[in-house]
Amino acid sequence: MNDESQNKMGSPTPEELRRQVERTRDELGQTVEALAGKADVKTQAKEKSAAARKQAAEKTAELKEQAAEKTAAAKEQATEKATAVKEQAAEKSAELKEQAAEKTAAVKEQAAAATAQIRAKTAQAAQVVKDRTPDPVQEKSAQAATQVRESAARAGQFAVDRTPDPLLERADRVAKAARANRTPLLAGGAVLVAFLLIRRGRGRSK
Repeated sequence: MNDESQNKMGSPTPEELRRQVERTRDELGQTVEALAGKADVKTQAKEKSAAARKQAAEKTAELKEQAAEKTAAAKEQATEKATAVKEQAAEKSAELKEQAAEKTAAVKEQAAAATAQIRAKTAQAAQVVKDRTPDPVQEKSAQAATQVRESAARAGQFAVDRTPDPLLERADRVAKAARANRTPLLAGGAVLVAFLLIRRGRGRSK
């Protein structure tokens, strides 16, 4: 009786102990699962954070690469444009130089042709005057030309003796320029002298 009363009073039965153990085991399992869940959330958060940082780094690198490519392309385009502008300027300058050279050559050619024509006409006029001038008049013209040259030589020597050196140098330059064109001048002078002599001869004949 005493044993049965003790079981009823406070000592749990084996069945009750087994239930308590199972209940405690279930509670422990739930606690472990809850802790594991919390740990898994932290791990997922860390993984998401790492993935976000990786994506940000990849995106930053991609943007930097694109910016570098665009900068290189812009520099290349600028260099190509500058080269094209230089080439166009060089071509235009060469074209202008060629046109200027052609115009200069044309002007020189025209001047040479005009000079040749003037010389030819002067020579023709001198020949015509010579053909139409009687021999005595030609002789007088030659004598007059000789006298003129002699007088000019004497006057020139006198001027040289009385002229300072700087003026002599300038006169020498002028004389060189005159010698360069002396053929037309002499021809014209001869024509003028012959014309004057003819007029003088006709005046006397009257």
